[in-house]
Amino acid sequence: MTAPPLRRTDLPGGLTVLSESVPGARSVAFGAWVRAGTLHEAPAEMGVSHLLEHMVFKGTRSRSAREIALSLETLGGSLDAYTEREHTSYQARVLDAHLADAAAVIGDLLFDPLLRPGDLRLEQKVVLEEISMVEDTPDDIIFDVFNEALWGDHPHGFPILGTRDTVKALSAEQLRSRHATGYVPGRVVVAAAGCVEHERLLEVLHATGWADRPVADPAPWAVDPAEPAAPHATHISRRDIGQTHVVLGGVGLRHGDPRRFAFALLDMLLGGGMSSRLFQRVREDLGLAYSVHTFSTAFADTGVHGIYLASAPESAQEALDAARAVLRETAAAGLTPAELAAGKQQLRGQLVLGMEGIGARMYRAASTALYGEPFRSVDELMAEVDAIDEALVGEVAREYFDPDRHLLVSLGPRGVR
Repeated sequence: MTAPPLRRTDLPGGLTVLSESVPGARSVAFGAWVRAGTLHEAPAEMGVSHLLEHMVFKGTRSRSAREIALSLETLGGSLDAYTEREHTSYQARVLDAHLADAAAVIGDLLFDPLLRPGDLRLEQKVVLEEISMVEDTPDDIIFDVFNEALWGDHPHGFPILGTRDTVKALSAEQLRSRHATGYVPGRVVVAAAGCVEHERLLEVLHATGWADRPVADPAPWAVDPAEPAAPHATHISRRDIGQTHVVLGGVGLRHGDPRRFAFALLDMLLGGGMSSRLFQRVREDLGLAYSVHTFSTAFADTGVHGIYLASAPESAQEALDAARAVLRETAAAGLTPAELAAGKQQLRGQLVLGMEGIGARMYRAASTALYGEPFRSVDELMAEVDAIDEALVGEVAREYFDPDRHLLVSLGPRGVR
């Protein structure tokens, strides 16, 4: 009997373990997702999830910060982490022979960090420098402005890094509290992909202590419903930068929405590359912007999407007007049969190429547990793309890509409207 492409085991302590064996791979992508992120923060502790992610690398009960840094790099592997709205993730890429090393190091980071007050003072300075980097990068900070304008004081609108004031005020006690309630097996999903057998992965997790951690309350943290703001315009004056940066967008699809491939197809054709409508019109035909593209992110409860462009202050309004015209045309007319057929071909290629890497396979495996989505084979995904029709594309275009439904934020010497 052929083994299923995705294997899942739910251990007694609450840990969820998933794996996908990829024939021909010689390496393993191993990751852990903690169900604790910016969405689970109070306003006064904004940035605590991200700061905790930094702090676990300062030392554990069995490894110093230097030993953590050397642990996988000396084996030719890599170790990384990031914080997002719904999760905090720790990931490694190693040769298959070093899977146990990766599991041991990440297990240490998750469950045995020291979280010392002296390290906190140093790491707060590092995060404040990270905030300064964002403030010096307009095409980063504009998205924080957009999220706040769209979601207001809901955690979806919080900056993931926190603010200077909240980061400075965070204490070691707050970090330990977040760690004690969030970093428990019942809130953790482990996924691996590549040269890995599921039984071997379970053996490694038991051998490196993952299955022996104390059981704690695994109930998901409650998140209040997010109510988006009505369409409006917001401008942040910055005379120290040379361009006006613009985001026009709104609510997108949540995870699991059955229209996701129709949405992805429109998003791709509008602003997903050099052949997209926005790029060809705003940059190639009119020469009004160097950078113009779409963006979208899906969450469990909602989503965000929109377009970004940057232009000289004197031409930013013209660039925005041109982008709006492209969006209005698409919302009103949808796609022609020829455009739909070409878009399906392009989307099929992107989906297949995107799943060639074992890192993407690992994330797809984890997503089945994080979002309760079924695991679909490549053939099943291609069938969903093939099923997209003009009526569905038209519905999605009218609902999500009409610029009159979007809010507008700009940052720079001169605003737009």
